[in-house]
Amino acid sequence: MSAKKRKIGIAIWICVVLALLVAGILTGNGGEEESIKVVMRDAVLHETGKISLFGIMEVNPAMISGFLVTGILLCLAACIRIFLIPRFRYVPGKLQLLIEQAVSLFDGLAKSNSPHKNGFLGAYIFGAGVYIFVGTLFELFGFQAVTVEGTSIALPAPLSDINAAICMGCLSYLVILSGGIAGNGIRGVGKTLKDFSLPISMSFRLFGALLSGLLVTELVYYYISLSFVLPVVVGVLFTLLHALIQAYVLTMLTALFYGEVSEPRQKQKSRKLKKQAASL
Repeated sequence: MSAKKRKIGIAIWICVVLALLVAGILTGNGGEEESIKVVMRDAVLHETGKISLFGIMEVNPAMISGFLVTGILLCLAACIRIFLIPRFRYVPGKLQLLIEQAVSLFDGLAKSNSPHKNGFLGAYIFGAGVYIFVGTLFELFGFQAVTVEGTSIALPAPLSDINAAICMGCLSYLVILSGGIAGNGIRGVGKTLKDFSLPISMSFRLFGALLSGLLVTELVYYYISLSFVLPVVVGVLFTLLHALIQAYVLTMLTALFYGEVSEPRQKQKSRKLKKQAASL
């Protein structure tokens, strides 16, 4: 690209930014029907934006998002198993390489943090990590649904609902408990139950991280003077960042605690003796 074309491109971008800033200043930041407190509360509790579930009951929008994300992932998994895996070659193509790298990442995470009884662990953290990542990115698509009041609402990320986050935390805790039972029997149950606050901390860490991005985006959208271009940048950055970080954090914590409770007692004793001998 020549220097002249580059200067023209920069000038165009500057003009666009200035036009958006002037539009924001002229429109001001008034005209909202609800206070920012009400907007924030509805973003968290979904008291006024409920959706009818087949006419049976009223549910939070995040529940509908959870059903959709689960259905999308199941259909995608079935398509990969039926159409792609039978065509895998010794020299992988780009798509095959991408799938193998994703599986190897979580499998290596399970083996490195839990050398014992890690077959099921690898499958679980792969499923949990993919669900968190795809579910968090789901809100970027802005799929619309109609509430019981007849208004339109964009479906949020499934885990932005505290109930979904608690379910994910409790499910991860049950997987850790199963590792303790598989590795040490009844003693593994007692060892796992000592960390009774683990599902609470995992749930609220996941919920708080995802909710913070939602609230920041709602805050930016609330003020008209900030609702040009900036919400797109803020929403995309927060969503991508949370999708990567939370998928990694939950899978890493699950693998670490699983490896700790599933380690055989004999190896724990030998490791303690080695530490004592090294300290001497």
